[in-house]
Amino acid sequence: MRLANVLQLGLKELRSLARDPMMLALILFSFTASVYTAATAMPETLNQAPIAIVDEDRSPLSGQIIDAFYPPYFSPPVLIDQSEMDARMDAGLDTFALVIPPEFQRDLLAGDAPAIQLNVDAPRMSQAFVGSGYIQSIVSGEVQEFLRRHRADAAAPVELLLRNRFNPALDPGWFGAIIEVINNVTALAIILAGAALIREREHGTIEHLLVMPVTPAEIMTGKIWAMSLVVFAASAFSLIVVVEGWLEVPLGGSLGLFLLGAALNLFACTSLGIFLGTVARSMPQFGLLLILVMLPLQLLSGGATPRESMPEAVQQIMLAAPTTHYIILSEAVLFRGAGLPVVWPQLLALAVIGAVLFGLSLAQFRKAVGTLG
Repeated sequence: MRLANVLQLGLKELRSLARDPMMLALILFSFTASVYTAATAMPETLNQAPIAIVDEDRSPLSGQIIDAFYPPYFSPPVLIDQSEMDARMDAGLDTFALVIPPEFQRDLLAGDAPAIQLNVDAPRMSQAFVGSGYIQSIVSGEVQEFLRRHRADAAAPVELLLRNRFNPALDPGWFGAIIEVINNVTALAIILAGAALIREREHGTIEHLLVMPVTPAEIMTGKIWAMSLVVFAASAFSLIVVVEGWLEVPLGGSLGLFLLGAALNLFACTSLGIFLGTVARSMPQFGLLLILVMLPLQLLSGGATPRESMPEAVQQIMLAAPTTHYIILSEAVLFRGAGLPVVWPQLLALAVIGAVLFGLSLAQFRKAVGTLG
């Protein structure tokens, strides 16, 4: 390949992208507003969850429990009667309904173990799962505090000391912001590379390239470095300005090491985008193929859920995906401050997978342009 041709072809792609306002808007949104939204509107967290309480005890302890629920996790509790609870739950007015039974405080002081009923709007799965744990912890804490004022504490046989590493405040926004950047690097690399090739075919400029003294490898390499450069610059901007500056999320490790991994992942994903662009005959077909590819890459690579919780067969298959190694590397570097001695296997895997995808894409691209020629 002649580097001068590759350079000029890549500059042509950058000029073409600069004249596409929709793609520019997608890039801007993906690395700014999308990252901010993922950090501040995580579905796993509670925010103003509506809760109603049926207080049939009317005791100091029940009042103490009611006062323990307050924003931002819960809305101020609504005191209702037992007869109103089912109707409010059916209407979706309350996500949680807590029923404190009569004589609850008296039975507790008498040494009994009275039960408190918690009704949960379970279709709201994320809030139901997290909120139930919060409510159980709040009620248990208030009951224990109340009992300490009336009876001596039993000495605990074991004291458990918690140490939250890498996220001491347990702020879910830290994870949401960084993982959104990681996912968008992969998504935009595939979209921009594939769309660039399909745009050439739809505008008829691919035929113009074929009669010029350039090779398919030069055409493909020009698209890869140009689209990779755009996503690379956008991801660096997002991490420095949006994540670290705007959202004040600390980055644990070397930004340069992360960007090295991002560059290798971009090489692999843009090659994959070229491959999908040669298979698809139009932009709608490319969009359908993108759905089939992106969903497994994002859901099964360890970004949404830990890989250890997936079936063993899925874990082994997804080792062939570049996103699996990229997510492992990114989380190790940005969350835990890992260095090169820890993440070099992921860097090597990304380089190998990228080379394989580049070879497959080049073969498919040569086949596609051969039919056009």
